[in-house]
Amino acid sequence: MKNRLIYPLIGILFLSLSAFTFHKFYVGVFQVNYAAEKKMIQITSRIFIDDLNNGLEKKYHKKTFVGTEKETQADVDLLKKYLTEHFSIKINGQSKSIAFLSKEVEAGDVLVCYCRIKDVDKFKTIEISNTILVDWNSEQQNITHISAFGTKKSVLFTESSRKEVLKY
Repeated sequence: MKNRLIYPLIGILFLSLSAFTFHKFYVGVFQVNYAAEKKMIQITSRIFIDDLNNGLEKKYHKKTFVGTEKETQADVDLLKKYLTEHFSIKINGQSKSIAFLSKEVEAGDVLVCYCRIKDVDKFKTIEISNTILVDWNSEQQNITHISAFGTKKSVLFTESSRKEVLKY
């Protein structure tokens, strides 16, 4: 009688544990806001620290510690270089220089970076290219929310979708 009860319970336990295997999400969240009164585009990015360091290591063949206690100025310089190479904005077809302002750690495992583009007048098109960590991991997805002229739009950047032009 005991065996009739124990074996099915073990089977159910095994199936339930194997059905819920851990799957890591590779996602970055970016916010692009046009502040018309300041003639500025403000960019906030949220990226998992471990993924970012893995991506930097793969790209530059150097161990980095961005967002950790071991972080060096060389790590921050590589971060700035990486962001410049993998996130770009064109306004009305013209490339704009993105200035890195600062960074902070949020919730212990997310790096928040603050950037901006100054002297941006009213525009008709904004082209965003976002390949952050896509070169490191083909499963990486970068959700980008864009707010301009009272309109909010969202774009999903992936390995197969790296660039988007929005019209206003």
